[in-house]
Amino acid sequence: MAHSTTQLALGAKAPNFALLDTVSGKLFSLDDIISPKATVIMFICNHCPYVQHILEGLIDTASRYIQQGVSFAAINANDADQYPQDGPDHMKALAQELQFPFPYLYDQTQQVARNYHAACTPEFFVFDSNVRLAYHGRFDDSRPKSGQPVTGHDLSQALDALLEGSPVPPEQKPSIGCSIKWRQP
Repeated sequence: MAHSTTQLALGAKAPNFALLDTVSGKLFSLDDIISPKATVIMFICNHCPYVQHILEGLIDTASRYIQQGVSFAAINANDADQYPQDGPDHMKALAQELQFPFPYLYDQTQQVARNYHAACTPEFFVFDSNVRLAYHGRFDDSRPKSGQPVTGHDLSQALDALLEGSPVPPEQKPSIGCSIKWRQP
């Protein structure tokens, strides 16, 4: 079932975190990820058809912007007990198979997702050089079976603006995807 994002206030400071990268085994904090140009924190997972639909385009987009000094990190906060394919071993296998150019971090406690007010996968948060939220929303308007090509237009438009020193367009459309699979109390 499709779920859309909730709005985190633009201008909000990025919440800090310390999460394990499933590929390298290294602990990453926000300070390890921050770029003086722009920083993209994205919530994704392995099993979501919305993520699977854009994944190749996302990797291409991230690779292109990383060359321009933008930093990326992907976070998976899904409950791996309910969705084993979203567990760390499967995350590592997917990241290695597709050669993710960014760390793929596991939010086992789900506290980072809560701090970011993340609601679905995929969901994108773009922070400016002051680590303030400049963009929160979708990758583009493509969805599984929509017939729309995967372009990364919305994310690219925000990153291009930041790289040019221009304001990010204020019209930002929420991401639509699978809800984060929260642990049951």
